Amino acid sequence: MRSKEDLKKIIARINGKGYKAYKEIQGDYDFGGFVLYIDHVQGDPFASPSRVRLWVDMKRAGFPEELYKTSVRTTALEDFLARQAAAVIRKLPRVNGTGGSGEIYIDKGGQEILKRTAVKVCSDYVEARLSVGLPAFGRRINGGGAETLFFSNLPEIAEKALLYRNIDAESARKWVELAEDQEYLRDQLKKSRLVAFVADGSILPRESGISDRPMRGDRVVPFKSPESLKVSFELPNAGVVGGMGIPEGVTLIVGGGYHGKTTLLSALQRGVYNHIPGDGREFVITVKDAVKIRAEDGRRVEKVDISPFITNLPDGQDTRKFSTENASGSTSQAANIMEAVEIGTSLLLLDEDTCATNFMIRDARMQKLVAKEKEPITPFIDRVRQLYEELGISTVLVMGGSGDYFDMADCVIKMQDYRPYDVTEEARRIAAEIKTDRRIERTEGPISVTPRVILKEGLELRGKKKVKSRDVDTLQYGGEYIEMDYVEQLVDRSQTSAVGEIIRYAVEKYVDGGRTFKEIVEMVFADIEKYGIDVVSPFYGKHPGNLALPRPQEVAAGLNRYRGLRVK
Repeated sequence: MRSKEDLKKIIARINGKGYKAYKEIQGDYDFGGFVLYIDHVQGDPFASPSRVRLWVDMKRAGFPEELYKTSVRTTALEDFLARQAAAVIRKLPRVNGTGGSGEIYIDKGGQEILKRTAVKVCSDYVEARLSVGLPAFGRRINGGGAETLFFSNLPEIAEKALLYRNIDAESARKWVELAEDQEYLRDQLKKSRLVAFVADGSILPRESGISDRPMRGDRVVPFKSPESLKVSFELPNAGVVGGMGIPEGVTLIVGGGYHGKTTLLSALQRGVYNHIPGDGREFVITVKDAVKIRAEDGRRVEKVDISPFITNLPDGQDTRKFSTENASGSTSQAANIMEAVEIGTSLLLLDEDTCATNFMIRDARMQKLVAKEKEPITPFIDRVRQLYEELGISTVLVMGGSGDYFDMADCVIKMQDYRPYDVTEEARRIAAEIKTDRRIERTEGPISVTPRVILKEGLELRGKKKVKSRDVDTLQYGGEYIEMDYVEQLVDRSQTSAVGEIIRYAVEKYVDGGRTFKEIVEMVFADIEKYGIDVVSPFYGKHPGNLALPRPQEVAAGLNRYRGLRVK
């Protein structure tokens, strides 16, 4: 290992030379209070930034073991420190130059607390992984700027963000304890036969359509549970929290337009993740494997058994292994449900606004006009109870247009003026009084999933081997783009990056033409549990890039939408 003086001499020697001379600084340097690892040096001031790590021995960092004694606490502490580092970076003086000169970035995330590669905490050390723009004027090395970057700015981050004595210890403790309480509550749902919980006082509306921060001001209506649905939990740190429990089974969220139905469902679909203090949804908790389902016209489908919902297509296509390059609203929604069942879920979340109408309901009048033998679709209304009774898969459905679903519901919640009301008994009374004469159209027999075996053909990266997120909803995998606009529970671009790296890792290590979808995903997540999310990066052992852990459901969604996927 070289010293910081060695780095200073190299910078002085290459000052003013062509940008590629920066390659000489790659390596590791002892700065006394921390070790600087320069893992990757960019080839151009406009290229993707260089990757560096700041490593501090835990004896010097001084974080109490209590803060990282469990995996949940470790993730929360790492999240806190990444945000601490970002706050320090914002206050640093800017180094001038061309392109991204002097820029320093750490992947701090948004409103959710996710397992990330940005900071690593363990019993031996604390490490921050940063992206930096090496300073240049044109394509000539700016030695003065590089000296400021390496000998002033980076040491300040190490000093102010990675040493326990210099952070707000009380805030760190509360951050960790809140995440622990959220995870504990999520674990309690199944024991209480609930699929979700919304605490009284929660702030569900967001600041705007393009912001995930909480709405503020006098117009905000804090959530308050109906008495009939109220439950409470004793948490390890925060004590007793009370609010609305959504039971297992079939739950409808009804109400007039703009009264908060979709806002509640949106909070529930994000409730699979823990949230930061002040988000407003800290105790909006949903079972961890819940999947938001919607229609997705135009998506590719590869040999999915959609026969529980669609059979006897006019062209004679076998819907037990249905494939298409351009799915319709109904076929895409059927595929989305069956893919969710295949990878594993105990809760489906649906909003009628984003569903295919003909997939959701066929009323009595339409049944009389178009005979069942001429209609290939078995609507969701005729399978929703079967999903729960046979497979244990509950449903929460926003429904403002069809009272036929009253006959299927275990619980009906009406949103009115942004407040929830339990109207289950009223809905049952209405269903009993007003008969629809609608016939159940489902065929006999269980809902079964045919496991699919992933083939290596088409998934191996050849030629252009780039794996990169273009945004939260677009992943470049080799020469193809995987469009995940409608995978609504991806909340962070770094999760999308991780989906790509997990697919690459799975193909290299586990896809052998004999293992099923679920087996492969489970094996990768077992490796992540054992070695950390770093393990899926091709730069394992160095700066692994900016990755945040997705769920198995989002990894499967990415694979299913890749147009090169082949299965048997």
